[in-house]
Amino acid sequence: MNDAVIVDAVRTPIGKRNGGLSGVHPVDLSAHVLRALTERNDLDPSTVDDVLWGCVSQVGEQAGGVGRYAVLAAGWPESVTGVTVDRACGSSQQSLHFAAAGIISGHYDIAVAGGVESMSRVPIGSARSATQFGKPFGPLVRQRYNGVEFNQGVGAEMIAENFGLTRTQLDQHALDSHERAAAAIDAGAFESQISPVKTTAEDGTVSIVDTDEGVRRGSTLGRLAALPTPFKDDGRVTAANSSQISDGAAALLVTSSELAARRGWKPIARVHTVALAGVDPITMATGPIPATAKALERSGLSLSDIGAFEINEAFASVTLAWLQATGADYAKLNPLGGAMALGHPLGGSGARLTTTLVHHMRDNGIRYGLQSMCEAGGQANAMILELI
Repeated sequence: MNDAVIVDAVRTPIGKRNGGLSGVHPVDLSAHVLRALTERNDLDPSTVDDVLWGCVSQVGEQAGGVGRYAVLAAGWPESVTGVTVDRACGSSQQSLHFAAAGIISGHYDIAVAGGVESMSRVPIGSARSATQFGKPFGPLVRQRYNGVEFNQGVGAEMIAENFGLTRTQLDQHALDSHERAAAAIDAGAFESQISPVKTTAEDGTVSIVDTDEGVRRGSTLGRLAALPTPFKDDGRVTAANSSQISDGAAALLVTSSELAARRGWKPIARVHTVALAGVDPITMATGPIPATAKALERSGLSLSDIGAFEINEAFASVTLAWLQATGADYAKLNPLGGAMALGHPLGGSGARLTTTLVHHMRDNGIRYGLQSMCEAGGQANAMILELI
């Protein structure tokens, strides 16, 4: 049976809302990382069997099959296909799961997995805002949950309360995320994974975006304590201890180790184990807890075997609850910062986490890494990667 290996992983910098990448169409942003894969790996794009592309708000500029149009925008042959995947925030991690399964089964020889979200140009919730076409979820789901409106922010507040997490703990976790991300930028830890994006303004001014824009330096607990709690009066969840609204894309080149050897490629990591979990959609963000447990059980590995964890920082309460439930080492959790600092371009975040994780594993000789992320509707993906 084939295995599935990640030959390369590349991403754009993550742009903050209305920042340096906001002028780039999401299809073009996707095309940028596809072209980067070809250039970095002497990849003939005609040999790619499929491009599996995550995107959440599939409306407007992100409608119509953004995965296929990314292929065309990249200048790849028309014979190369592309499909768009939506598993909410885990869309591009799911794309990688599908790509790996395709390689292992023999349905694909070479696949590209990744995703995009331009939250500046296609605001979060856009796909649900066209109320003239009705409301999502349907009457039976609403009936099952007594008409409760699913809201991730409210759910994050409930998680904080259920796990006994204080406002100070959440804010300190946010500060840690920014400090770790700033230290990673200063150390050049992201340089090998970022493909800078050249943008041209309406007045013809050319700029290069080469650094993640959301990282804030020098904040304090006092400053964060002054922020409002929009989801609950006297609550715990704020804009600072939540993920940022962002723009970005990431892509991964996936094949088998046998074909990689024939092509002269040196893979970074092997997709060791994948798992999924479903939980209560009201407190939806606890999904990474059972997903992690399933991945470890399926892999035969223990928590102590994992040298780095990338758990998406949708909210500080999500990652701190995961930490409390698993007993993992905080120092190994998002060691280069997470979505509270780097940003969370929904459909691109899963591939961004994988990109950051595999480069960190290679740079530090870490044999096993684990990635998981919560998803709207009460789901989570988890995956264990093994350094080659």
